[in-house]
Amino acid sequence: MKFAGLKKMMAAGLVAVMAAVAFTGCGGDDKAAQKQFLNIGTGGTAGTYYPLGGAMAEILNKAIPGMNASAQSTGASVANINMLKDGSVDLAIVQNDITYYAVNGTEMFKDKKVEGLQGIAILYPETCQAVTLESSGIKDLSQIKGKRVAVGAAGSGVEANARQIMEAYGISYDDIQVQYLSFSEAASALKDGNIDVAFLTAGYPTAAVQDISSQNKVRLLPVAADKADALIAKYPFYTKTVIPAGTYAGFDEDVPAVSVMAMLVANEKITEQLGYDVAKSLFTNLDRLQAAHAVGKQIAKDKAMSGMPLKMNAGAEKFFKE
Repeated sequence: MKFAGLKKMMAAGLVAVMAAVAFTGCGGDDKAAQKQFLNIGTGGTAGTYYPLGGAMAEILNKAIPGMNASAQSTGASVANINMLKDGSVDLAIVQNDITYYAVNGTEMFKDKKVEGLQGIAILYPETCQAVTLESSGIKDLSQIKGKRVAVGAAGSGVEANARQIMEAYGISYDDIQVQYLSFSEAASALKDGNIDVAFLTAGYPTAAVQDISSQNKVRLLPVAADKADALIAKYPFYTKTVIPAGTYAGFDEDVPAVSVMAMLVANEKITEQLGYDVAKSLFTNLDRLQAAHAVGKQIAKDKAMSGMPLKMNAGAEKFFKE
């Protein structure tokens, strides 16, 4: 009798549990099922990409229902491409020239073409700057033949930029004395008179150049309009830029230059609808990006497709064309 009663109680309990599970499946977990997790690849914690990525995550979490986005410190552009490829991040900030190399299998991605990448938006310029001392007498890139020229670290994005810009002037490494130096090494070498010209790629004003100009009168070498046009025709990730007069102490001339662009790249996890939501959320909350870093002031909707080096996410493209 007691055993029969126990069986009935257990059966009733099982029915109740099953009903609860069924109820939960019908509605209780809907919100959990709609939860979207996004990892955003940035750069080192001391750089520009990391605070911007953190602000992006904050914006997406507030603007998109069910979103759980987080920014991740990484080794920046090249590392971010590889992380997008293996799915450890879903969105990432990357220089557009590095993205171009990845999707076309060139430069550091030679024979390692990356499939499935999508453009979300161009963000802000990282300007290719050719710096010399006023005392060198060099005023134009056509005058650097035979000179000691720092072109960035070997195999770096800067080195590729320097090589491509010189190519537009008909200058190869055979025509110069090549020095593979980092920003800080090049700054020291210029100050010490060990090189004549240094190439670097970074948002301006750049600390390394400010360091030089604090002790020496500097000159930025312009990229002529026809050379810039030829460069862009061959390498579509470049865009024209003007470095304003007074950007560096003691040099009061506007300088035409070219820039590569920091951009937001996605992998195939980002659907058309999510791409639209991400683009709309970020570009209707630019004040938050501006608060995160000074370069945020250069991010604008009307520039978000200029210098795009790959096919865009259809939803993001739709937003920018609205």
